[in-house]
Amino acid sequence: MEVFAAYLESIDNPQHRARTEEVLDWVTKEFPTLMPVMKWNQPMFTDHGTYIIGFSTAKHHLAVAPEKAGIIHFSVEIVQAGYEHSQQLVRFLWDRPVDFSLLKKMIEYNISDKADCSTFWRK
Repeated sequence: MEVFAAYLESIDNPQHRARTEEVLDWVTKEFPTLMPVMKWNQPMFTDHGTYIIGFSTAKHHLAVAPEKAGIIHFSVEIVQAGYEHSQQLVRFLWDRPVDFSLLKKMIEYNISDKADCSTFWRK
């Protein structure tokens, strides 16, 4: 989590900082083989040099970005869980609990789907 320390410190709202830290810590513990990295000023996790999932903070939500393929694959579940999404990210509202089971599925999907991927992003 050291790699994310400066990012977390830059989050002014203490509740948003705590939630973001909770999620990043959960990913680190749940998926210890993923590499935590900062790219484009955002915390991300990679596997064998390929992007798995990234996060960023906004005024009303924590943005979770499993790439477009992850959004498409889980679109119905995302909506059923009560989240909104765009083509590139899911909005986890600050005032609602995080659906860690959905987050786990998205990460597991990307790890599996990108097992043979040799680039950072899907092509």
